[in-house]
Order: sequence, then C-alpha cells, then structure tokens
Amino acid sequence: MSLYTTEAPIIITCNKRLAPYLEQEVKDLGYKIEEAFVTGVRIKGTINDCIKLNLNLYCASQVLYSLEQFEAQSPDHVYNHLVKMAWEDILPDPGYFSVTSNVQHPTINNGMFANLRVKDAIVDRLRDKRGNRPSTGSELVGAVIHLFWKHDYAEIFVDTSGDSLARHGYRKIPGRAPMLEALASATILASKWDKTSPFINPMCGSGTLAIEAALIASKTRPGLFRDNFAFMHLQGYDKEVYYNEMYVLEDQIIEVPGLRILATDISEMAVNNARKNAIAAGVGDMIEFSVCDFADTEVPEGVNGVFFVNPEYGDRLGEIDELEETYGRIGDFMKQKCKGYFGYVFTGNLDLAKKIGLKAKRRIEFYTSTIDCRLLEYELYAGTRDVKITAPQEN
Repeated sequence: MSLYTTEAPIIITCNKRLAPYLEQEVKDLGYKIEEAFVTGVRIKGTINDCIKLNLNLYCASQVLYSLEQFEAQSPDHVYNHLVKMAWEDILPDPGYFSVTSNVQHPTINNGMFANLRVKDAIVDRLRDKRGNRPSTGSELVGAVIHLFWKHDYAEIFVDTSGDSLARHGYRKIPGRAPMLEALASATILASKWDKTSPFINPMCGSGTLAIEAALIASKTRPGLFRDNFAFMHLQGYDKEVYYNEMYVLEDQIIEVPGLRILATDISEMAVNNARKNAIAAGVGDMIEFSVCDFADTEVPEGVNGVFFVNPEYGDRLGEIDELEETYGRIGDFMKQKCKGYFGYVFTGNLDLAKKIGLKAKRRIEFYTSTIDCRLLEYELYAGTRDVKITAPQEN
C-alpha cells in the first residue's frame, strides 16, 4: 500500500483566525471540506494531494496526513500502539525523522516527553525490522511524524510540510516586527481588492503586504520558493509527481496589464530591503517602491483601488503619543487622497484606531503573535457623499 495513492483524512492547519481564508483556498483547489475548525480544515486525500496542497496554499501552516487513530490513556499506551505500526513501509532506510506533537493529557506536563515516546516506538520498531537505528533530531529537514493526543483520543500523522508553510520563504531580510506572510495573504484575501486595481501600501516595512499582493494577483504560489518538504523524505516518494505540480505552478503565473502596486516607507533601508525581498519573490518589477513620508504616497486618481497600511500599534514599536498623531494623519490621508478607494488599517490597538476619525464599515478579526488584531475597512466615498467621521465602536 502506497501512502501517495491511498486516501486518508488530511488536516490542514493554519494560524488562529485564518481558517475562513484557508477554507476558501482549499475549495478553490477542488477539494471538499469535511470539517472546518478554528485552526484549520479536514479533507480526504492522498499524499499526492498533500503535495499539491503544500505547493499552492497561501494561508496554511502544516498539511498532516492521518495514519491511524487510537485510544491512549498513558504514554505507554502511545508507545505500545506505535511500536506495532509498519514504520518500515513509511520511513526510508537510511533516513532521518523528527517528531512534533500537540498534546493535552493529564499524564503529560512536558510535550517533549510525548515526542520522546513516539520517537522511541519508531526507533525500536525500525531497529527490530532493519537491524539499525535511524537518525532523529529536532530539525525539520527530513520526514516528520506528528502526534495529536487530547484526553483519550490520539491520532498519528505524517506531517508532509516540515517547516511551516506560513513562512513563504522568499523574505531574506525580515525587518522590524515583520508581518507573517500567511497572515498578510489572509488580510488581502479578506479585503475587497479585485487584483487589478491599484494597491497602495505606505509604511511598507520589509514589503510583505505589497509582495503578497503581487503574488496573489499574478497567481504565483508560495511553493515555488521552497525546495524541501517533508513529503520528499517518505518511502515511495516519486519526484515526477512533485515536478509535474511545479510545472503547473509555473504555467499558471499570469501578467496583470496596468496593475499598479505602490509601496513606500520613510526609511530608505526598509525600502531597499523590501525591494530585495520582492526581487527574491520574483515580483520586483510589479511593485513601485519609493522613500517618502506616507502622506506623500502617490494615489492614482480616477480608479477604485485599495489603500492598505499596517502601522505600529504600540506593543513593540513607537510611543503612544506619537502614534496617536500618526493614526490621525492616516485618517486625514484617506479622507483627502483616497476618495473612491477602500481603506484598510491592520492594527492591534483599537484605542489608537479611534484617532483615525472614520467609521469602519467592517472590523475583521485576526491574531498576530499574542495580540488580538483587527483589519478595519473604510469605504471612502468619492463625489458629494459625506463621509461620517465617528470613532469605531468597541467589540
């Protein structure tokens, strides 16, 4: 039996509050969602399907292929079940594997102990069957086995991703307080941007939002930036399947005539780094970078685009008094220069957001690191319609 062609449950995980955008991505790839939950979705498929998912998804973290479900009341139960599984049919010889886990059980107060019991079971099984001990370690550079264990329910997976898919791999110079690539993609997918009208991104920092916008518009998938996935280190891996999927990814990239993505920052170093990141992502020619105060950013007139900014919000960077003035200037800029646009402000400080002086039409929940955030959407009417200037209401 080949895992690459045998259907089983697949769990696709994501960071908190990205699940709705991940779910739509998975549907757009032609898969049926069997279950959606806070941090991911469940479908059914093969590891060949996992290859496609790993290469295509913007918002995902891991793609987990289920091997078995079982009951476990203790770490010994986990060991006793796993040592009977045919790991010699799953892991190559010679080979290297790592173990990760998500455990909520009263017998475990250190997740590393659960990982150790999984590792011991696999090592003992392979040593018995092959007469040699496989290499193991914490670096996710080979095969990865994942244990989910909650109460008495346990499930063992092959993690087909390895390193998290949420980091798309092109960003060589992250800058200060960088936005996670998967989060940036999700906020763009949550917006009303049509992928052809202007995308205006002041305070661009390391360029993540502008780069992700260019990738999404041109249908450039994150899988193009990685050359190592955990599925490559399993028994029966067929390079041709992977190469065929890569050819599909390359063929589907499109040009978007007339698209303008403008990214600015007051820091020359930030703009230089953002430009380098964009070149690494293959979209350097799609983004117009410039060094200026955000209020001097060009906004093309006579079109309906989006203004998208991720200002500091007082947790790690900047002082509150200065930021209050900045948020007020953001509101003034949107009112004066962005008529006919949708304005988006991503922030983790709703008190500062009040200083914008506009009423948000939508308040979309997101989460970054340990901070509860919102993507605030403002409809900036053109013509004679008055814009209401009131503070956003608290949730």
